[in-house]
Amino acid sequence: MKVKTQIPLLEEIFSEWESIIGAECEGYRNHVYRMVNFCFMLRPCSDEDKKKIIIAGAFHDIGIWIEDTLDYISPSIDPMIIYLKAHDLVSWSDEIQLMITEHHKVREYKNEQYYLVELFRKADLVDFSLGFVKFGLSKKDIENVKNKIPNSDFHKNLGKRAWYWFLKHPLNPAPMMKW
Repeated sequence: MKVKTQIPLLEEIFSEWESIIGAECEGYRNHVYRMVNFCFMLRPCSDEDKKKIIIAGAFHDIGIWIEDTLDYISPSIDPMIIYLKAHDLVSWSDEIQLMITEHHKVREYKNEQYYLVELFRKADLVDFSLGFVKFGLSKKDIENVKNKIPNSDFHKNLGKRAWYWFLKHPLNPAPMMKW
């Protein structure tokens, strides 16, 4: 499968958030691109499913920069809802909200009505784990994506944020995680 390195919808959404994300924008953008590619590799997707994945991808971690927090799941929802309303896609809001709220769920998300939620969770974990967790993707395919879409300090910046969060909140070191 050809790695997608330019997705117009994703670029359109990111153009509105670049100034808020600032110096970490390239790293986040590339994380989203890798995730989206992993979603498309893990399961064939319709055009509608691809659009939902791209929208969820763009917003899934945005709360990190909106609220400057590691407890970012909830702050990531409102901008996504505003985007869907502005583009007459409100009917997708429940599914995309679940894609965002469940993407750090430790266990499998089981609801076939919203199969994209589990697909999205898996793709995020493939990228977050730097390809250690594969969910059936080949090492070659993962490396191909990583080579075409560089990390750009995404994991390094997350590590810094996680360290500062832990120093302030040692009893709640990973507020975004769910069982």
